[in-house]
Amino acid sequence: MTTLAWVLLLGGGAVLVIVLAMLGIALFGPPRLKTRLGGERAIWALGFAFPAVVLTGLLIWGLTLTSSLSATRVAGDAMRVKIIGEMWWWRVHYQDADGREMLRDANELHIPVGRPVLLELEAADVIHSFWVPRLGGKMDMIPGRTNRLLIQADAPGIYKGQCAEYCGGPHALMGFIVVAHSPADFARWRASRLPESAGAGRGLALFLSSGCAACHTIRGTPANGLAGPDLTHVGSRRTLGAGILPNNPGTMAGWIADSQAIKPGNRMPAYHQFSGDELRAVSDYLVTLK
Repeated sequence: MTTLAWVLLLGGGAVLVIVLAMLGIALFGPPRLKTRLGGERAIWALGFAFPAVVLTGLLIWGLTLTSSLSATRVAGDAMRVKIIGEMWWWRVHYQDADGREMLRDANELHIPVGRPVLLELEAADVIHSFWVPRLGGKMDMIPGRTNRLLIQADAPGIYKGQCAEYCGGPHALMGFIVVAHSPADFARWRASRLPESAGAGRGLALFLSSGCAACHTIRGTPANGLAGPDLTHVGSRRTLGAGILPNNPGTMAGWIADSQAIKPGNRMPAYHQFSGDELRAVSDYLVTLK
């Protein structure tokens, strides 16, 4: 368990024991003790001094603990990422030290182990909330405002995240993952994401001719839509639909054909006009984009 969990457990347990003890005295204690418990001194001590001391102590401790997440204490080598919450998915923009965008992704955040990561959190439509329980900290994402949150992973792994502010529709399905790599693996991952020309083929032709490019970007092709997730490297993502489906040709085809049946209320229309062969061609093309 974390330090925070232990403090909450022990502190809450101590308060519960004291409250139950006072209740027991009030109900079953001797008259003399009941009289003392109802006296002015006991009321000041137990009704004012005790909660004041406990709450003040917890406030000071909480401020000390959360100061480690403050954006004002960011180390000079912190990686910077802008994350924009939308109904009901996530834009992920990786930045250099000067705030210039280097690459885009969606619904996955890749970070190196042992390095602080400064997240600039924004919302494009309604209030969302970024939360990765195992990495600590939960921060609201408010339209027109940029909030900052500092996170750091100390061990490689996959950490599940979730929007923690009700945002309508399929809010419960607005998930994401944080993938923490060793520094060497992260360097290889980042190098593999540098813009490159995407291959042509029937799948790409169908993608462009069917209106998909109006909402999605595939760098190196004419597809440059901004309404939906960037699909340049969609084949390398572990999940589809903001964390609700594993990423493989079958689930990709199912999502394209009728995403509304999978995630009702999302903004992607169903593509029932594709024949089976056309649907396979598009999905097979997209899963090659790694």
